[in-house]
Amino acid sequence: MVSFLALGGRCFYLQFCRNQHYSEACLGQRRSYRNLRPQRGVILDCRGRVLAASNKVQTIFAEPRVIQDAKATSSELAPIVDMGAHIICQLILESRNPGFTRIKTTTDYNQCSASTKIYGIGVQSDWQRHYPMGNLAANVVGFTSLDNRGLEGIELKYDKELSGSAARNIFFADVYRRPIRAKQQDGVLTNGKGIILTIDATIQQFTRDELFKQYENYEAESAVAIVAEPKTGAILAMVSLPDFDPADIRTTDPNNFRSRAITDWYEPGSILKPVAVAIALEAGVVNKTEKIFCENGNYYGKGLFGRIGEYRRGFGDLTVREILINSSNIGMAKIGQRLGKDRLHDGLKLFGFGRKTGIELPGEIDGLLRPAHTWDGYSVTRIPFGQEICVTSMQLLRAFCILANGGRLVRPFMVRAIVDNEGNITELKRPPPPVGYIVKPEVAKWVVAEAMASVVNEGTGKRAKLDKWQVFGKTGTANIALSDSRGYSDRDYVASFVAGAPAEDPAIVVLVSIHKPNRSLGKGYTGGAVSSPVAAKIIERTLTYLGVE
Repeated sequence: MVSFLALGGRCFYLQFCRNQHYSEACLGQRRSYRNLRPQRGVILDCRGRVLAASNKVQTIFAEPRVIQDAKATSSELAPIVDMGAHIICQLILESRNPGFTRIKTTTDYNQCSASTKIYGIGVQSDWQRHYPMGNLAANVVGFTSLDNRGLEGIELKYDKELSGSAARNIFFADVYRRPIRAKQQDGVLTNGKGIILTIDATIQQFTRDELFKQYENYEAESAVAIVAEPKTGAILAMVSLPDFDPADIRTTDPNNFRSRAITDWYEPGSILKPVAVAIALEAGVVNKTEKIFCENGNYYGKGLFGRIGEYRRGFGDLTVREILINSSNIGMAKIGQRLGKDRLHDGLKLFGFGRKTGIELPGEIDGLLRPAHTWDGYSVTRIPFGQEICVTSMQLLRAFCILANGGRLVRPFMVRAIVDNEGNITELKRPPPPVGYIVKPEVAKWVVAEAMASVVNEGTGKRAKLDKWQVFGKTGTANIALSDSRGYSDRDYVASFVAGAPAEDPAIVVLVSIHKPNRSLGKGYTGGAVSSPVAAKIIERTLTYLGVE
């Protein structure tokens, strides 16, 4: 009697208390699932050329749990997929997944069709990411993982938009989990949206070609070049070297993945001088005609700011224009003293230093602009010629775009539009700048069309001079601070040059920065020697391509 009561109780427990659990377990045994992956969105340049796209590929796979004789199956499959039978057999026998072992990814229809006739072998469709332009825009576009997740660049920043949404088909399955007939679809399959960049692949090619030649010629550690439209802030080209091939990331040094234009900071050196001059002219502490005594190359502050010298030779009285032409450190130090720490700090902050530009790429850093209350006499005399401040290349470019744009604030951007699955293009709207003018238009125009044009015509930027267009520019040769002690290296430099043209109405601004050119080669190491010829060639080829008169 007790046994019957116990059995009845057990039956009641299973039928009523555990009914839901065993119903779900039963359904799980009768169902099979097949994931449906969306096509990842395309990435295009500004003229519709493909930078990244996903193509359909077929994966030939084995199901080890249903294969009775791995050796026989491998021997039958080997001639079809053009692989060694021993390799296929090893893949099957050593698989950790009893339901799936990848044998080969292919687009060959005949291979796929013949493979499915072998018991235990199947074909699965999937998407594979392709980068038809290889290294060209790798640091901008980035790359994806094997399961199509963005890992770097635009692929990472816009992963949600590019990915779309997946779904899965639910099937009734036999005892071996093979689908018999469809039951339903879970979710809605939606392909990813496309991204249109401001990058022009042709200008990107010009920029990379010219930069790469100089990077190799000078055996540099790294190099960056950016081309932008100063009136809009659109980035037409951005190159970081060394770069990588997105199709071969497994063998690439991970340091090459980053976009150095936004992730690497450095003291800019003399390239910052035109910005400090614009701030001083705006504040009214100097004028265009007065002369400033530059101490014949030896300025000493008796403990207040130490000793300041010049790069090669000393100067006497110089106008502000001549200070920029000759790149006088002492002249800039005296301008900094007239400005004072608060006005200089606030002016640099308005130009965007010390904070991110907001460019649509992951990993951007703020740079370093210390609060004014931490400055001393050394700070106010060194920062005007580019020491005691750290910037990114993108921040420098933005500052000179502001000057080239008549003093109006510029926000650099790289993504122009998004394309939905219907092919509709949505131009991205950008909020208006919070400030109209950083400096007055007449100040900005004088700095660009007069002072910086004179640097190219008469001063340290002569190698950037072109016959067809009046180029404006400024060189920068910055010592790199020692990492293991105080002071600066006397062997390692950052050679930079910022330029644009035509000076009267700038169509483009170009920044070239080459880190640690090999000084022992005897070819030079300054911004004028190393970087200005690169900028000149990029400007010439780009303006010709754009049809600028």
